[in-house]
Amino acid sequence: MILVALLYYQNEKKLYFDLTKTKMQNAASNISSRIILIHMSGKKTSVKDLLFEDNYDFSLYDSKQTKIYGKIQDKLDFTKKIIEKDKYFILIDNSTYGHLGVSYIAIKDNSFYKILSDLKTNIIVLFLILYSILALIGFYLAKLFLKPIKDEREKLNTFIKDTTHELNTPISAILMSSENNELSTKQVIRIKLAAQKISEIYKDLTYTFLEERDDETFLKEISLNQVINQQLKYFEALAEKKKITITTNLEETNFKIDENDFTRLFNNIVSNAIKYNKKSGLVEIILKNKILTIKDNGIGIEDKKIKDIFNRYYRATKDSGGFGIGLNIVQNICLKYNIKFDVQSKLKEGTTFSFKL
Repeated sequence: MILVALLYYQNEKKLYFDLTKTKMQNAASNISSRIILIHMSGKKTSVKDLLFEDNYDFSLYDSKQTKIYGKIQDKLDFTKKIIEKDKYFILIDNSTYGHLGVSYIAIKDNSFYKILSDLKTNIIVLFLILYSILALIGFYLAKLFLKPIKDEREKLNTFIKDTTHELNTPISAILMSSENNELSTKQVIRIKLAAQKISEIYKDLTYTFLEERDDETFLKEISLNQVINQQLKYFEALAEKKKITITTNLEETNFKIDENDFTRLFNNIVSNAIKYNKKSGLVEIILKNKILTIKDNGIGIEDKKIKDIFNRYYRATKDSGGFGIGLNIVQNICLKYNIKFDVQSKLKEGTTFSFKL
């Protein structure tokens, strides 16, 4: 912008200079023409009567460069055509050829440098306006471009805090329940639940951040109904704590998938179905025609939030803990194995997850 401003200024300066010089030359030519015309007509006219140029100060000089008449007080170098001063410049014209004793005409211009001063002011003002506009646009765009980074950083900070909280709860439960040497059945169940919670957190974190997955791993078909029945034993204590009833309707279904991946998918959905369910709620698990459906009658999800629940660190509610990576894991597994999934939910009525294998 500075370079453009400088180039524009230099171009306009040259243009104004040439224009001013042309006007001064025209004025000098007019005076010279009048002097020659009067001299050739034989009229006896005093040189003083020629002072009719209103736009410029000018002076007339004889062949010895002595001023005959005029307002210019400067000492002139008549070998130059243009004499530049700090705030004005003077044009020397010798087109009179000695008529009426006038050999030189000097024209003085006072407007050029004022025009340049106004031009500088206009350019600076325009530069500052454009610079301010571009600065505002740049600031807005920078803020706009940095917003996703800022949002991700805030999500990460929230994730770290939530992870710390999620780990603190089961660890505290284990420590409190194991204070006595002889443990009651209730304390054993509490320790078991806390250990399962830590195990889930560890597996999710490991799957998300630490595991190196080989896409070229040779997969084998596994019996999904058998894996589901095995994993449901894991949720017995958690379901019993909230008095959740889990019903199943499973048909023999084989699918080529890594067993750990399916376990992570299934456990995250069932864990949420229990976690976000109401007390004495119901969880239905149906596996038919290669469609796995997990339905609960819990708190449900708002329509506007459903599209975001698979984003990493996103949590639709903070009522029941968690740190927002479980459903992101589910989504990644579905994409990896081309499993089509769908979510239907109604607030305060429940949620249904469907997976077409």
